[in-house]
Amino acid sequence: MSCLRLDQINIDGVNVDALESTLETEVVMSSNPFESQIAAGVPGADDPAIAYVGDGALPSAFAVTDFASAGIAAAGREVARLAGVREVEVDRVLASMWFASSISPIGWQLPAVWDPIAGDYAAANGWIRLHTNAPHHRAAALLVLDCAEDRASVASAVAERRIDDLETAVVEAGGAAAAMRDRAAWQNHPQGHAVDQEPLVAHRAAESSVPWAWEPSPDRPLHGIRVLDLTRILAGPVATRFLAGYGADVLRIDPLDWDEPSVAPDVTLGKRCARLDLRSDSGRACLGDLIREADVFVHGYRSDALARLGFDEAVRRELNPSLIDLALDAYGWTGPWSTRRGFDSLVQMSCGIAHAGMEAAGVSKPTPLPVQALDHAAGYLLASAAVRGVNERLCAGTGSTWRVSLARVACLLMDGPSGSFEDTLDGATPQRYDVREHTPYGDLYRLPAPLRIPGIECRWDRPATTLGSSDPSFLPRRGGLS
Repeated sequence: MSCLRLDQINIDGVNVDALESTLETEVVMSSNPFESQIAAGVPGADDPAIAYVGDGALPSAFAVTDFASAGIAAAGREVARLAGVREVEVDRVLASMWFASSISPIGWQLPAVWDPIAGDYAAANGWIRLHTNAPHHRAAALLVLDCAEDRASVASAVAERRIDDLETAVVEAGGAAAAMRDRAAWQNHPQGHAVDQEPLVAHRAAESSVPWAWEPSPDRPLHGIRVLDLTRILAGPVATRFLAGYGADVLRIDPLDWDEPSVAPDVTLGKRCARLDLRSDSGRACLGDLIREADVFVHGYRSDALARLGFDEAVRRELNPSLIDLALDAYGWTGPWSTRRGFDSLVQMSCGIAHAGMEAAGVSKPTPLPVQALDHAAGYLLASAAVRGVNERLCAGTGSTWRVSLARVACLLMDGPSGSFEDTLDGATPQRYDVREHTPYGDLYRLPAPLRIPGIECRWDRPATTLGSSDPSFLPRRGGLS
């Protein structure tokens, strides 16, 4: 039996060695250390039963494989509940791999995930991470540092600054940065304290009830559900990719100038992707029409940004009283950083994950998780909430509002059991996967789904596509349902 090690998993895409394997099930686990906490965070989410198969774990200071498996199980459980199925099985090895990437290109390469400037830097009193993938974030960091646009110059400029001061300056300039804190410092920070008091998944039912003629299909439970996706890297696209796998009509909307070539082939699977200029009257009018027509709206704009566009929560509810409205943010929904820009790698620095990894590994630099587990887990929790919202609307006719944040998801991980850097993923035997996909980017291999629900196949009706390749409109309703 071979072991899948951390160095065989590449965040840019699962390599061929990992891809040319299939799980040899040797271990069946009936429980997961995160399952009860997720069930408590999503009331009533303790049935159907979950079985976990596969042995081993990703090497990390935290129990990342258990975390990944529990997140996927939460979403699968809601699909099974909607379809009236009593059991769900999660493949722990595949769950871990999907948290890295579900694809391996054939004869071509994905672009680099990170901009040359992005990364961790030693400052005068600690470490700070600069997130500079977006051009305006890179420009903000360089403006504050007043240095040339190369890594050596940035490192020299950062070395003279204090982490808290530099973090504040970059954020105030419109950039994205995070000083490395340990967990105690984060818990004593006003934002850390605020996030600790928030629920894992916040939920509120809408006040009005509207009859709904839609019913789930036995083998495609979400067929006919319209999902409007206003999210980008990475949690939101993970959520909507999952929903598309069970039949939802997912329409993703991006700005005219946005692209994410390093992850789009992975996360656009099953979706149609369009563009709108939301700074224009016509773009905002089109978005308003789409909100009216949607069943589910998943958005990752900061709350103040969406409000500035004219679509705060009250407006969205007025446009569509039955809407299942799901919102994602980085640093939580209360506290002084509730509207701060953030990404998985930054939250790991802020909340103590990178520091704990550094100490557990016995090294002198930030040590993040082996995969972007906060993004992926938050995505599956969003998907779980979306399907729960569909079930609520089906039963009671009411829409609902749901909120998830990366920082609160990080609390879930840190409150769980520790992991080990000696861990490996066991149970992989060489055998080529036969899931081959033709995309505009080139052919690729796609991992099999990590979730099995009896009688329900997780499959995607269209391959990954390029952003902006479709018109901004939903497909016609099945059977004329409204």
